[in-house]
Amino acid sequence: MSRFLLSRQSASQDLAMLCAEGRLVFQPEPRRSPETVVPLVWDAGRPWEFALMVEPGDDTGLEACLENDLLSKSEKRICPKKASLHGLLVRGSERQSLQTPRLILRAGFIVLNDHLCRLVIDAAAEEHQTEYSESDEPAAIRGWMEQFDRRGPIELSGSQIDGLIEQLASLADLPKLELPGWTGWQVESGKPQPKLVLDDSPNVKDDQQDELIDPEASLGRPKRKSRKSKSKVQLGGKIWFDYGGIQIAADDPAGGAADAARRRLVRRNKIAERIALTALPRFGFSPVRTGQTSVIEENDIPTHHVEVPRSRLDASVSQLASVGWAVEVSGRRYRPAGNVAWNVNSGIDWFELSGSIDFGGVTADMPELLSALARGDRAVDLEDGSRGILPADFATQLEPLLALAQQKDGRLRYGRMQAALLDALIAGMPQSRVDDAFSVIRDELAAGGRPEPENEPDGFQGSLRHYQKEGLGWLSFLERLGLGGCLADDMGLGKTIQVLALLVRRRRVLQESGIAMRPSLVIVPKSLIFNWMEEAKRFAPELRLLNYTGQERTDSTETLDQFDLVLTTYGTLRRDINQHRKIDFDYVILDEAQSIKNATSQAAKACRLLGARQRLALTGTPVENHIGELWSIFEFLNPGQLGTAGRLKKFLAGGRGNGSELVARAVRPYLLRRTKTEVLSDLPQKTEQTLFCELGDQQRKAYDDLRQHYRNELTTRIGQQGIGRSRIAVLEALLRLRQAACHPGLIDAARIDDPSTKLDTLLEQLDEVLDEGHKVLVFSQFTSFLAILRRKLDAKGRTYEYLDGKTTDRQSRVERFQEDPECRLFLVSLKAGGQGLNLTAADYVYILDPWWNPAVEAQAIDRAHRIGQTRPVFAYRLIAQNTVEEKILALQDQKRELAASIISADTGILSGLTTEDVEMLLS
Repeated sequence: MSRFLLSRQSASQDLAMLCAEGRLVFQPEPRRSPETVVPLVWDAGRPWEFALMVEPGDDTGLEACLENDLLSKSEKRICPKKASLHGLLVRGSERQSLQTPRLILRAGFIVLNDHLCRLVIDAAAEEHQTEYSESDEPAAIRGWMEQFDRRGPIELSGSQIDGLIEQLASLADLPKLELPGWTGWQVESGKPQPKLVLDDSPNVKDDQQDELIDPEASLGRPKRKSRKSKSKVQLGGKIWFDYGGIQIAADDPAGGAADAARRRLVRRNKIAERIALTALPRFGFSPVRTGQTSVIEENDIPTHHVEVPRSRLDASVSQLASVGWAVEVSGRRYRPAGNVAWNVNSGIDWFELSGSIDFGGVTADMPELLSALARGDRAVDLEDGSRGILPADFATQLEPLLALAQQKDGRLRYGRMQAALLDALIAGMPQSRVDDAFSVIRDELAAGGRPEPENEPDGFQGSLRHYQKEGLGWLSFLERLGLGGCLADDMGLGKTIQVLALLVRRRRVLQESGIAMRPSLVIVPKSLIFNWMEEAKRFAPELRLLNYTGQERTDSTETLDQFDLVLTTYGTLRRDINQHRKIDFDYVILDEAQSIKNATSQAAKACRLLGARQRLALTGTPVENHIGELWSIFEFLNPGQLGTAGRLKKFLAGGRGNGSELVARAVRPYLLRRTKTEVLSDLPQKTEQTLFCELGDQQRKAYDDLRQHYRNELTTRIGQQGIGRSRIAVLEALLRLRQAACHPGLIDAARIDDPSTKLDTLLEQLDEVLDEGHKVLVFSQFTSFLAILRRKLDAKGRTYEYLDGKTTDRQSRVERFQEDPECRLFLVSLKAGGQGLNLTAADYVYILDPWWNPAVEAQAIDRAHRIGQTRPVFAYRLIAQNTVEEKILALQDQKRELAASIISADTGILSGLTTEDVEMLLS
């Protein structure tokens, strides 16, 4: 006969299948009648369970039961004079005598008549689906069943019931127990609350010291020194489990506990206890070993006595409490944290954020919490002598609050301009309360996100589109609150017009109110002065206008008061800042405000020194490299809004996933951005495409030779000096490779007539689109490349216009391209043409070399794709295949800051360049 072991997971399924197929039978008397078999039927119902039940005896006489002294006379119970303790099988409301089963199997099955049923051996084991094997003899259950089967019920008097229950509770193999109501006892299956009590009593004798040989000894015989006893570095403790107020030691073998005072019998859940114990080694608690014995179970899990290094006491206790343990150390209770409450109170020009944590009715305020964190503690001393365990994420939660605030007496203060930032910081905190003043400001800022449109003011010559009216309403909202803001609409949506409408309205309001007029200062790149002059004359002719640039500008600032609008450049402002900082302007407005993204630049510093009632910034690209660039713009707009530059940089560099999102939310009320796709459904379609050019044999060889040269040179240099000291050389190499990918003549002027695949591709494209009557823009960062292109165009007799950073008569060149039907080609350098040009006559755009930032490429394309354009715009980007240009494209999504450094020659951003990046770019 073969024997099989069935796993607990599959036994029921396997036996049920055998029964269904008629292949499982029972031999009632295998020796006397081996031929007699009974086919078994699988019982799919709930399992049966052995239980003890107390029933009244046959004598119906009653007597007063022994009572707890605390019971009043009205609570005295009347019990039967006699009772009996029965063993039986139960399943829900069903009952079966112990004589009924024909067979009891070790693995937890019984045969009742011809049915094979499941039998609960251990409720916890049943719940956790543990496996059984031949050795898993349910000795306790079988012992109980055999005893009651052999002896029958146990007779006892009614007065013995309480003592019986207390005895049963002390048994390790306590079975299910059913007690009738007249006993006054309730049986509970409680959930254990694990508890660890630590104290300073030594785990080993203090005189138990190890002697160590001192290797530094200079005497003839070794010097001995004593190592600290284990008790000096270890803290010992004992494990308990609390069942609703009943304390049970972890090493107590009892299966339950009886609370006679409250007449409760609690059954222990030893599986839940063991699961709780598994947390101890995870958090640095180890079992206590004495001599050659170790009071542990498998996997080194402590069962009653533990020890923990004193050096990590707070950390271990905090972690243990975080998973539901109660802990005491030397009589001091460690309390788990409850709700974290935050309150915002308003001052004259500041907001104060205070916080507190409730530790089970004992509160710790922000000064105590900050002090604990400053010491590196994970717990805080509470006023009742206990210790409060700080939430695991409390330091993380505080990080942005601390990084962007000023501390005063343990409280966090934020400036008036930081209202939106503070609102964003507390947005995810459910237990936060704000005072009425802050609530009003928060509501006002929220309303700014839904600006009410304002019509064109009297004196404004022109019509505003609907979104421009909303922009004017938003600018008025900022003015009412005395806040600075950034108008960040897409290029071509008319930011200049919206500001001119604002200034016209502002002039009228001040005149009607009798408020003294002050000039408004607009600071722009040099290339935009003419555009602002023309737009102001066209749309706001009543504004008294001054072009404060060039050699002819006045040396005195006194005459500025005679004008409403003063236009100057960033360069002029740097030179004349000492005069301008003395003037209190009405508005100071920065156009192309990304010009001050570098907060340490002279232009940024000069702008921050200007005094004004209101400040505005205009830019289509408020963030080009990273969100930290916003700091410089908003430090100009609303000083202190994003804290200090150092704190913001540290916060963003912390790697927190929501740092940039939080900063974005903080500036959202002060930043209005609309894209063309959102507001201009009537704008013609724009199509963008990348044209890959494969280098010819001659150009490929020249490129590969140059690449190998720089690869060898940089490999040696980086190996000797490291990547940090090699960045300038790396930048030079990448620049030369980019030039070689465009044209050999950019590397060697003597080779300007050498073939260039990219140039040939462009000329073919130009011949086609120009002959079809289209107008074309061609952009490049390299004016030397445009010079080579001009030679080719001159040879072909093509008419074109040209503009770079040295061009002085910009407007006449723009007007010629826009208006002259014979001039259908405009060559523009990146530096000169990235800002302020309105070139809607063009419907084709070619970008000759890649730029890391899509926003910068969009600027070039948007010279043509903007308001006033009536035809579809086609934009092409030319990329030399299998060159550094193609690899730069791959870096755009992976490392935008790295790509920016390659394109913009910004060695500061190159700090993120790694040796692996260089190898990839030169591969």
